[in-house]
Amino acid sequence: MYKIIGGDQKEYGPVTADELRRWIAEGRLGGQSLVRAESEGGWLPLASFPEFAEALHEQTGSVSAAGVAASSSPILILSAEILARQPQVEIGRSLSRSWQLLRSNFALLFGAVLVYWAIQFVCQLNLITGLLYALVKGVFYGGLYLVFLNRIRGRAAVVTDVFAGFKLAFAQLMLAGFLTEFLSRVGFCCCLFVPGIYLYVAWTFSVPLVADQGLEFWSAMELSRKVVTRVWFEMFALLVLCFLPYLLVLIIVNVTVSFSGSGAPVLPDWSASNPPDLGRIMEEIRRIWREAPSHSSPLLLIPQFVLLLNLPFAVGALMYAYEDLFGARPSSAP
Repeated sequence: MYKIIGGDQKEYGPVTADELRRWIAEGRLGGQSLVRAESEGGWLPLASFPEFAEALHEQTGSVSAAGVAASSSPILILSAEILARQPQVEIGRSLSRSWQLLRSNFALLFGAVLVYWAIQFVCQLNLITGLLYALVKGVFYGGLYLVFLNRIRGRAAVVTDVFAGFKLAFAQLMLAGFLTEFLSRVGFCCCLFVPGIYLYVAWTFSVPLVADQGLEFWSAMELSRKVVTRVWFEMFALLVLCFLPYLLVLIIVNVTVSFSGSGAPVLPDWSASNPPDLGRIMEEIRRIWREAPSHSSPLLLIPQFVLLLNLPFAVGALMYAYEDLFGARPSSAP
């Protein structure tokens, strides 16, 4: 007896092998349809079941051995299994578990975050190093995510694992990190607010999928987008709550600096440029920093230090959400 996942992502069955062969002949099932034998555990593409090879051959005219092997590749099977699940993001549980994780592993997790934060802080003090950091940001984030995932899974981890991405999957992590941020910012700047925020949230788990599951960058971006889209509002709420201290301080400091001294905002009007000129925006930001009153410049550093304190809790919550969406599904929750 077998169970199947239909095109509507619902589970059907149990049905007999003869019934499946009839559905194949009718064109209702194909080689990529997900099937699970009741005597076995995991969902697999139908093409990986030898007993249905003849029926699939008759349906398509030819099912080559290479095609079956491709259908059974670990990455395709992983993606198919994840997409067949009903995704759930438990916001409160992710936050509470992150707090417990941080309390139990404070020295390790804060130390790893401190290393990451110090590198990005120093790099962003200079335009050239800032651009270089933007390219490899995903590599550092991949290592940082692995530190948290290893502790969540009860595995050993050390602070220097932040650099694991450089020998694990450097090129793929670099591309995943750079493209997700660059394309999200393009969405913000050129396509108004909604597409940018949608992409930013949808691609949240692109880098951890590369670091943890070994996906190449575009497959990771697509899998993250497809899964998160189904729970987009929950993920948006989780991200806001994770980074709420940092976001509040960032808003307060920017408003304070903008209105300091003259009593009127020093922020320029970019609305006349459609689409906005990114070079002009960066130049205006540098001008604001230079022209801000001297007592305001140190104020601009406050959000960065709040981010340092906020990151361990935020990353932990996001990695618990990642485990719920993409991790192995044990028979009973821990």
